[in-house]
Amino acid sequence: MAATTADLVRARPRTAPARLWALPPVAVLALVFLYPLALVVRESLTPGAYARVLGSHAFQDALGTTVWLAAGATVGCLVLGFVLALILAFVPFPGSRAVARFIDVFLSFPSFLVTLALLFVYGTVGIANGLWTGATGDGDGPFDFLTTPWGVLLAEITYFTPFVVRPLLAAFSQVDTAQLEAASSLGAKPARVVRQVIWPEALPALAAGGSLVLVMSLNEFGIVLFTGAKGVTTLPTLVYGKAILESDYPAACVVAVVNIALSTGLYALYRGVSRRAGAHR
Repeated sequence: MAATTADLVRARPRTAPARLWALPPVAVLALVFLYPLALVVRESLTPGAYARVLGSHAFQDALGTTVWLAAGATVGCLVLGFVLALILAFVPFPGSRAVARFIDVFLSFPSFLVTLALLFVYGTVGIANGLWTGATGDGDGPFDFLTTPWGVLLAEITYFTPFVVRPLLAAFSQVDTAQLEAASSLGAKPARVVRQVIWPEALPALAAGGSLVLVMSLNEFGIVLFTGAKGVTTLPTLVYGKAILESDYPAACVVAVVNIALSTGLYALYRGVSRRAGAHR
């Protein structure tokens, strides 16, 4: 009992300073993030703001566009990411390691850089249209989809696919190659090997990567802005339009609160899926 009491006495001086050390970051967080967020929520509570905004066609169209772009980008990234990860992990070719490393670097690129690259290739005066007009003599090229919702979707799939490939490569590195060799030696076709051996290992990584892409694409602003897509308004661009172009701050705050609620819910889903994926491995 004496030793236990002494241990408790020695532990007390360590506990109090630890709590004191936590106060500065908590205060900074409250000042930099929580206080502005509280102001946004308070501004959104302007009488009649929610009814006016949520009932408007602009908000409903932006919500629908945001959801279908995020869902389409997620599905596209899952399909393309799975195929690319399969090739990089199980189909050896010269430069595969360099490609895998480039994917790591690609994750640090800003989204507008990818969109700018697509504009150079498929834009109105891009390389593809230039080659077409040079070969045919036409005044305009056939590639003008970047200014449509499909152009935004292509840019988002191009940018977010590495966020699916990276966890898949980590999952595939845990696959026992002896299982693949045994399945092949027993006459299993590649499609069956993928379905029965690789697919179960890929599911947790696909779920985690897809959840992350869904969260990020839901809040994407730069891609929509840089493509200059006509008639494509998402929740983030609607916030920008209401606040900056129309100076309608209550409406902008209402849209922002809705966007935050959606993002928070999806982030909770992503965290839950990531924990399950970690437990599975």
